[in-house]
Amino acid sequence: MDKESVLSKDSKAGILVTDFDGTMTRFDFYDLVCQAFPQIAGDFWPRYEQGELTHFEALRLIFGGIRASEHDILEIVNSMQIEPKLADAVKDLSAKGWSVVVASAGCDWYIRRLLKNSHVDITVHANPGEFSSQKGLVMRLPEASPFFSADLGVNKVFVVKDALQRSAKVAFAGDGRPDLAPALLVSPERRFAKSWLAKKLHEIGESFVPFDHWDEVARALLKEDRNP
Repeated sequence: MDKESVLSKDSKAGILVTDFDGTMTRFDFYDLVCQAFPQIAGDFWPRYEQGELTHFEALRLIFGGIRASEHDILEIVNSMQIEPKLADAVKDLSAKGWSVVVASAGCDWYIRRLLKNSHVDITVHANPGEFSSQKGLVMRLPEASPFFSADLGVNKVFVVKDALQRSAKVAFAGDGRPDLAPALLVSPERRFAKSWLAKKLHEIGESFVPFDHWDEVARALLKEDRNP
């Protein structure tokens, strides 16, 4: 079964489900492109927050407004600052039986590029898309995905629930609004949060493990394995 497939039912190892933008990277693609091209933001995000647009539709409209060369957009992608120790962290986790799964409401066009440039080969569940200087970043709903959501594209809750059916050790790492529901599905000691997610979990009285850099998540899980 290839890496794009649902994990095998025979898997007994740990599974780390992780957000990408702002979690595996220092900055969100959304924030960076809106800073570089403020005209694309429009009122799409406030309309999403008011329930007039889905999360996916808001991002699709914003990303579709980008007008720039691929070279310029790839410079923005590279400035997201992916975790510099990612390859070593994933390798160390794998050596201890942990699988890493990216679950993102963003676009796999930039996610896969950053992972490839970091020499990291892991499962990615994200919205498909491609970039055109005339049409911007054209993002599509992953309708064939087992984790499909009309609202988000990829429903992280479904990804985490699938992992929980396959392993007794499931961790989640995230930073934003779509990460709250999936984070609450895992045990507090394997619930890693930063930024908005950390503030929200604290606000509602839910325990979590704070982190700043993604490799801290890997180190915490490796330490857990050393101290059962």
